[in-house]
Amino acid sequence: MFALERSSVSSLSHSIHSNMTTPRSTRKTSGAGDVFFQQREPSVDGNLKLSQVIETSGDVMCCRYNEDSTLLAVGLANGAVKIYSGDTGALLYNLSDQEVVDSSLPCTSIHFRAYHGGDRSKNNVLVTYASGMVKHWHTASSTCLSTIHETRQTLNAAFNTAADQFITCGEDDKIYIYDESTRQRIMSCEPSPSMNVMDGHRCRVFAIQFHPQEAYQFISGGWDDTIQFWDSRIQHSIRKLYGPHICGDSLDIDADHNHIVTGSWRKEGNLQIWDYSTGNLIKNVPQDFASSLLYCSQWHGKDYIAVGGTEQNMARIIDRGTLQTTGRIVDLPGGVYCLDNNRQGVHPRLAVGSARNIYLLDKKPIAT
Repeated sequence: MFALERSSVSSLSHSIHSNMTTPRSTRKTSGAGDVFFQQREPSVDGNLKLSQVIETSGDVMCCRYNEDSTLLAVGLANGAVKIYSGDTGALLYNLSDQEVVDSSLPCTSIHFRAYHGGDRSKNNVLVTYASGMVKHWHTASSTCLSTIHETRQTLNAAFNTAADQFITCGEDDKIYIYDESTRQRIMSCEPSPSMNVMDGHRCRVFAIQFHPQEAYQFISGGWDDTIQFWDSRIQHSIRKLYGPHICGDSLDIDADHNHIVTGSWRKEGNLQIWDYSTGNLIKNVPQDFASSLLYCSQWHGKDYIAVGGTEQNMARIIDRGTLQTTGRIVDLPGGVYCLDNNRQGVHPRLAVGSARNIYLLDKKPIAT
């Protein structure tokens, strides 16, 4: 989401806007001989159809479906979080308070807490902000349940499978482990003091995710071109792999095959599949018709990968078997800094964020 380094939190919002790429345009000439440029409208091809466009009140920084896909949360550059119906796209709730308004800095990640039968946590959401705030919200009442103030830009978070711990990462090399019930920090995962040992990150961290089938194992990626493997009970990372240059929420684990997908902010070798157990590279996924600098990537059902980025202002879905693009949306009004699928069925609905809009994409029906 944030490819350019900035020295202060106050400049982050400006840097996001200045780093947004503009959509392609066509050159036209009027009858009087004046030359002007007309912005192209987004277009969809392949086996995708554009089902709906949600226009928000600010630039979209992150988005996330809840567990049963009934809600879609969208985080904006001014810090506000909008909760929409996952079915109709109607605006349901607005998550903001005076702290958010006063900071006026971007929302950087959104994560719904997994619901366990009998508890009261359904549709509680964890939100991180570039101001360093980490907030728990109750969506239905739009109430902030707690606030943690980290002394850094907080860029992402994740819950473990039991939802009894959550982790955060940010502009430094530390990953904080929190107890979910008390909201107290219980561990700081970080590298050894010696620069001769690479048992942690050496730069800002943009992506973290717990393994879906392991209570204490998680991975992380950032600017130092490594993916670090961690145990939340141990201070230093237990192993690593080299290669991916992570600049957004572009790290995901497929528990069925035990594979990792990484999206890198670079033109060559920017989409890769790795074996979780060994850390070995399985495949380099080829580029589409033009290179795109990736900010987001995730598994899309069991058989596909969804990615989005800048320079080409596009998002696409790739068949993980053939490595071919099956559908894409191009000529978006800005870079794609976030996407999320609703994890329902073989071909989940995909939400793509670009500029002030969320584009909802579904698989095109087969013609009969």
